[in-house]
Amino acid sequence: MSFGAAASRAAPQGFPRVADGDPCPCGSGDRFAGCCAPALRGTPPSTAEALMRSRYTAFVVGDARYLAETWHPGTRPDELALDAAQRWTGLEIVDVDAGAEGDTRGVVEFRATWRHGRERGSLHERSRFLRRSGRWWYLDGEIRPS
Repeated sequence: MSFGAAASRAAPQGFPRVADGDPCPCGSGDRFAGCCAPALRGTPPSTAEALMRSRYTAFVVGDARYLAETWHPGTRPDELALDAAQRWTGLEIVDVDAGAEGDTRGVVEFRATWRHGRERGSLHERSRFLRRSGRWWYLDGEIRPS
């Protein structure tokens, strides 16, 4: 897989499109172009938190390829199917432990809210990240009670 292959792909059918001038779905307060767009287009995020935010945004826009490309090869599933009917509606970063530019490991705890038809819920996860070969990888996560 080529990390740079994520450049300029249109959102899959049924998933929302995010324009560069729109607020970034990750909730940072920045515009998409200055936040998660560079990561989804091939520039590796510099911190574990930035990778976490860009992966959340990839779930929002249905970018399964980016999710696979940023998942550590040792823990990545063979297939990743995203449900266009599931809408991710918000991200809250609960805690960050390490994961800065000079670190090799990091942990990001988050809550992500979603809706699927009339159902609503949240995913609370404590995710582990590794920095290898000059970039951050999602390793795995422990689901927490919401």
